[in-house]
Parts: sequence; C-alpha cells; structure tokens
Amino acid sequence: MSLADQLKFDAHGLIPAITSDAETGEVLMMAYMNAEAVDLTVRTGKVHYYSRSRRKLWMKGESSGHVQHVREIRFDCDGDCLLIAVEQEGAACHTGHRSCFYRVWNGEGVETEGEKLVDAASIYGRADILDALYHVIQERRQNPTEKSYVASLFAKGLDKILGKIGEEATETAVAGKGGDPEEVVGEVADLFFHTLVLLGYYDLPPERIYAELRRRFGLSGIVEKESRGK
Repeated sequence: MSLADQLKFDAHGLIPAITSDAETGEVLMMAYMNAEAVDLTVRTGKVHYYSRSRRKLWMKGESSGHVQHVREIRFDCDGDCLLIAVEQEGAACHTGHRSCFYRVWNGEGVETEGEKLVDAASIYGRADILDALYHVIQERRQNPTEKSYVASLFAKGLDKILGKIGEEATETAVAGKGGDPEEVVGEVADLFFHTLVLLGYYDLPPERIYAELRRRFGLSGIVEKESRGK
C-alpha cells in the first residue's frame, strides 16, 4: 500500500501539506498535493506540490533551484494533512524569505521578521516570473489590504481593470513610436502586469495562455485566424 492510499484527499483530490525545516522545526510553507504529487515526492525524495492557480504539478525548486529534500513525512490522525520535514536549499517563500511565515501580528500591526535570502525576482526566469506574479496577484485578491494596489483594482471591478489595460496598451504604443527601448520595456511590463490582473479576475492561470500559444506555434497566422472565424 502506498502513502497516497492511506490519505484522505478532499473533493478536489487535494490534501494540505505543511513543510518544515528538518533541523530546526521551523515551518517553511503550506501548499497542496494531489495523489500524484505525493507519489512523486516519495519516489524522488524531492517535494512536489499541486498548484491550484496553475492547475498543474510542480516540484519545489524546479526553476529557482531552491529544492526541498525530504527527510521525513508524517500524516495526522485523520489522514487529511501532511507534515513534511525537509532540508531546504535557499528560500522556501517566493518572496525570497526563508519561510512563508515571515510576517508577525503584534496586536496592532504587522511586523516583518527576517531578511530576504535572495531577491525574489532572481528566483524566477523567463515566463516563470509571470507565474510568480500571478500567484501574488491572486493572494492579494484573496487577502486584500488597504495598501494593496491589486486589491483596489479588484474592488473597483472589471471595468476598472479593462480601463487600465486600455491605458497601458496606449502608453505602450506611444513608447513604441517614441523609439526609446527602455520606455518600451517599462510600458510592456505594465501591460503584462495588468493583463495578469485580468487573468486573475477570471481565475485563468498563465499556463492557459502558454497552452494556447503552443497550440498556435508553427501555424500560419493567417490560417490560424481563418480557422477561428470558421
């Protein structure tokens, strides 16, 4: 009997997994696994999770190099929660902190505990930064604060989000006409960001866009457009 066979997954086929440092016991993060992620974790000795936003399996550190090496796996009395002790390479949190639990509520406000181990942007490469940014956008949406720009966009609704995309698209076109490469980079980054907010509004992870681009790859643009018309 496998470990997955002894666990109780929820209606979505997922189980929460709390990951801690094997040496210190410090809680590093909490994420979800499905049966396949559990099996891969046991088989490879490296922690795998299931991303609810991206709807796909992922291995911790697959793009950042911040791998979690399994030292022990426990599950609770009900079999519906995992506790995994690991040897953590680098940062566990996508923000660059050692642990995702780096914020402390002191009764009046939030204090930040510990310095970042790495610049969060350096953890990700190429399209991975879009996935990381989408994750942050969804977190801000689900846990809004008064100082969150993303939360304010969601609070103002779809029309506000669409308006910002139109605004950034126009500014991108103006920058392109102006001929300053740095301005083009900045405006395209703004456009990408607000487009990710729109994807978040509809709960569409960037992987859906990647899949559509892969589908179109190698096709004539004219042929592909005609096929959509039909």
